[in-house]
Amino acid sequence: MNNIVKKAASYILISIVLVLTVLALLGIWDIISFEDVIKKILLSLFVVFVSSVVVLFIFAVVVKDGDVKN
Repeated sequence: MNNIVKKAASYILISIVLVLTVLALLGIWDIISFEDVIKKILLSLFVVFVSSVVVLFIFAVVVKDGDVKN
């Protein structure tokens, strides 16, 4: 099971690197607007970060309080 997780994670990382490489090459050759792509990527990462912080806060408060029994 652990080996499967490592292989899946490595394939995901390889695909992310390939996608970012293609985007960078397209931006260098002025085929796409690189500034717009970077702006959208950073805004998307920010939205994912904020939503994960909210979910983590909810789990930390609600689940932790639910597990404590007096």
